[in-house]
Amino acid sequence: MSKAGFFLTTVGFLAGAFLASLDPRTINWMAFVPALVVGVVGVWLIKKASMAHARSDETLANNRASIEDSLNRIVVNLEQLETGKESIPPWDLRFEIDRRFRTDLNAFVEARHSLSHIYGLQNYADIMSAFAAGERYLNRVWSSSADGYIDEAKDYISRALEQFLDARAKLDEAHAGLPAAAAG
Repeated sequence: MSKAGFFLTTVGFLAGAFLASLDPRTINWMAFVPALVVGVVGVWLIKKASMAHARSDETLANNRASIEDSLNRIVVNLEQLETGKESIPPWDLRFEIDRRFRTDLNAFVEARHSLSHIYGLQNYADIMSAFAAGERYLNRVWSSSADGYIDEAKDYISRALEQFLDARAKLDEAHAGLPAAAAG
C-alpha cells in the first residue's frame, strides 16, 4: 500500500508541476485539480500504511522491549554514576553522559510512540513526563559539567535518577494494568 502511495504522490506532484509550468500566467484547473487529488490520495495511502505498521503486533512488541531495556539500562547506569560521581572529574561528566546514556536515550525516544498504543494516552503522558524530566536533568548535568558548575552537576545526577526511577515505576504500573493476554 505504501508503494502505491509513493507512486501516486510522485505522479500527482510531477503532473501538477508539469501543468503549472506550461503557462506561468494561467493554470488549467480542470487538469491541475485531478493531479492534486492523485497526490493527496497518495499521501493518504502512505499515512495509512505507516499507521498500520506502527500498530502492528511485531512493531509494538519490538518497541516495548526496546523501551523497557533502554530505560532499565539508563537507571542502572545512573545508579552507577551516582555512586561513583565523586571519583569522576567534574568536567568529564559530560563525556560520561554521552558514553553511557545517548544510545539508550535515543532508543527510548525512537520507540516512545508505541507507549500510547500499548498502554493508552494517560500512561504515555505519565511515563513521558517523568522520562522528559530525567532527560532534562541529565542535560543539565552535561551543561553544568561543561560550564564548570561542579556542585550543580553532581546534584542533578541524583535528580535525574529520581525521575528515571519514577518513569520506570510508571512503566511497570502500566504494564501491570494490562490484561494478561496483552502483558505477555
